[in-house]
Amino acid sequence: MAPLDSAAAAAPPERVLGAAGQPVTSTGGALFHAGEIFTSGELQAMRLDGLVHLVIGASYLRSDFREDAATRALAAARCVPPTIRRRVALGRSCAAWIYGCAPPPVLISLVTDHRRRTTALPAFTPAVMHQVALGPFDVNLVGGVSVTTPLRTALDIAVHGADRDAVPILRAIGTSAALDCPLRLVEAALVNTRRVPGKSKALARLRVAGRPQDLR
Repeated sequence: MAPLDSAAAAAPPERVLGAAGQPVTSTGGALFHAGEIFTSGELQAMRLDGLVHLVIGASYLRSDFREDAATRALAAARCVPPTIRRRVALGRSCAAWIYGCAPPPVLISLVTDHRRRTTALPAFTPAVMHQVALGPFDVNLVGGVSVTTPLRTALDIAVHGADRDAVPILRAIGTSAALDCPLRLVEAALVNTRRVPGKSKALARLRVAGRPQDLR
């Protein structure tokens, strides 16, 4: 499996450029942000014409490109003020959406290590900040954007996810071949983590998500 941050993971196979076959990624003219090349109104008109589709916020992807984890991460990052973008990671429901395991979030969930000083979010930012303890293997890069790993994302969803969404999201993460994050691994990590508020509820969610679904 290609790393999530690699060109092979980011590029749709239907679009290649050059003799070397270098892929066109969302950083090479497929992903548009309102206020740059096109205004918000122009992008909305292009959406009505079927030329682009909305990813999240004010970011649109050309309709002949496949939306993937890198595209979603780049689009979500544009919802974060540039002044703090490099000091936070996309997490929780936002990370689950980036991995293709949840619907688009209403608010962008940001996580930052509680030992780091981070500027507060400006007013009206469509994001929420969580100061947490982040380990050295809790964050990776997706399309060059800091995102919590599938394992850390699943742990956060199990503990903090909304009741209506937690189990379906956990099931999607656990059954994703691309993520390689079985729920038994998530459960083992949670069991061995100390001082987790709501640990019993989180374990119950993981066990429900891990049960075979009734296909009737």
